[in-house]
Amino acid sequence: MQTLSVNGYDMAYLDVGRGIANNPPLVLVHGTLGDFRTWNAVLGPLSKRHRVISLSLRRFFPEHWDGVGNDYLMAQHTTDVIGFIEKFSAGPVDLIGHSRGGHIGFRVAQARPDLLRKAVLAEPGGDLEPALQPSTPPPGPVPLGPRVPIAAELVRNGDIDGALALFVDGIDGEGAWARWPATARQQLRDNVYTLLGQVGENRKPFLKSEAESIQTPTLLIGGGDTKGALAVNWRVLAEHMPGARTAVIPGTRHWMFEQAPREFCDIVLEFLKA
Repeated sequence: MQTLSVNGYDMAYLDVGRGIANNPPLVLVHGTLGDFRTWNAVLGPLSKRHRVISLSLRRFFPEHWDGVGNDYLMAQHTTDVIGFIEKFSAGPVDLIGHSRGGHIGFRVAQARPDLLRKAVLAEPGGDLEPALQPSTPPPGPVPLGPRVPIAAELVRNGDIDGALALFVDGIDGEGAWARWPATARQQLRDNVYTLLGQVGENRKPFLKSEAESIQTPTLLIGGGDTKGALAVNWRVLAEHMPGARTAVIPGTRHWMFEQAPREFCDIVLEFLKA
């Protein structure tokens, strides 16, 4: 593990592989409750072709945050990733963002396209503006957004696993948390206090005009069995992002790169080399 000081905060990251000559570094941005360990299943295949930089966002592991402070903001995380890329690389990088990290990747492409060669957004999280929302709600679990403040209150009351079950089941269906392996559950426990920050993170909805403005070549990717808004967002965004490509990994859900790492890497590396 290494750290890089960005905007007054030491961002932790893993630096894996040398990659192939002329391939840009590949920056990986995790989602809610994740950290640089989120990508362990795909670091090997990805690092055969790219120098892979897996970072931890502000307030995530290895920091053990207590939820106190006012800098857990979507805008701050976006600014931090921009600052990290500026300091780390002499030229444009490729970027993969998952869930929250996919939202951040979208914002980086929107604000600083000069920093990105290509982007992969894996089921980016957030809300669509009303003009982009489907006429009927997508089938799936109870929407995730309303669950976050309830989960945060459970954290405050010391019910850590109750909070995480509420959150994870809101993404992957009821009972999903109970079926997760111990290692994956511990990673989320290590980051559970970030749910307190997420309540007031001020995440803006995706706008049609923003999607239409993205010029970075982008692949949007999803799990074939994902339900709810996460299964809709990336498809809608792809319809409005110029030249965007899409891919689905059958038999997987939101954490598709853990459930089918080989298939995920094959799709991503094919896109990045084109």
